[in-house]
Amino acid sequence: MKAIFIGICAAFFFAFTFVLNASMELSGGSWIWSASLRYFFMIPFLLCIVIIRKNLRSLLKEMKKQPAKWMLWSFVGFGLFYAPLCFASAYSPGWLIAGTWQTTIISGSLLAPLFFETIHTKNGPLQIRGRIPFRGLMMSLIILLGIVLMQMEHAKQLSLENLLLGVIPILIASFAYPLGNRKMMDACEGRVDAYQRVLGMTLASLPFWLLLSLYGLLTVGLPSVGQSIQSLMVALFSGVIATSLFFMATDMVRGDMKKLAAVEATQSMEVFFTITGEIVILSISLPTLLSWFGIFIVILGMVLQSYVSNRKEEGLNMK
Repeated sequence: MKAIFIGICAAFFFAFTFVLNASMELSGGSWIWSASLRYFFMIPFLLCIVIIRKNLRSLLKEMKKQPAKWMLWSFVGFGLFYAPLCFASAYSPGWLIAGTWQTTIISGSLLAPLFFETIHTKNGPLQIRGRIPFRGLMMSLIILLGIVLMQMEHAKQLSLENLLLGVIPILIASFAYPLGNRKMMDACEGRVDAYQRVLGMTLASLPFWLLLSLYGLLTVGLPSVGQSIQSLMVALFSGVIATSLFFMATDMVRGDMKKLAAVEATQSMEVFFTITGEIVILSISLPTLLSWFGIFIVILGMVLQSYVSNRKEEGLNMK
């Protein structure tokens, strides 16, 4: 339950991404700078945290052991995650992006066969290939049903082109984020903490962000002061706080695909937090009755997902 609570806290801070990206897009800011500035601004915060905790040297030592893995999976987990997410903000409102992003709940479960999980036997720990957690997947489908209900009223107002340009990039991101996160967890094998891993992945993904910002400089020019300030806020709330909390939660259940899927399912709360944020900050209209029913279904799905995960854990502890 502790990992799930931390996951919900992460979802709250992740919601700032969708609200502030929507705000930047409405003010004419380019998605290129929304994406790259976040990671540039994350570095000073993370460096301070890791240095204060006296963990920088051990992180750099760990990165030197396998630089190719750090660069590859950081590009996948951060580059192919956030750049498409910001690109989609140019074509869809924040609520639709946050809703579509919840497909990561399904994506994370479908990636299970690509990894190994640890089971404890009489002869000691045993590594077996992960299996798709179908029971947990059913709970995830309930969550997605709620998300569909939330978005039905709004999606009717969008053109097919905007819908596709807003949805397809997020589908790519929904697979990239858990894939990059899990691959880095496997590569590190618990030798770095959540803050070290976020900093390491940010540093390792810098070549991509530098190339993207160079493209932005040549095509759209420098970002405005307003966009820079909002990107700084996204970097702090979403990039540092939310990502560290989420990585902390996933580290707590590392090696158990069912619990990992439950933690990833907590990110469905981003939809509720994003809607609330857009109402307060961007003054969007209140959700319809159907949308509120969808929110209830999402919360119900999260409760069931948590229950299934913890019942499995209690059953194993009784054996």
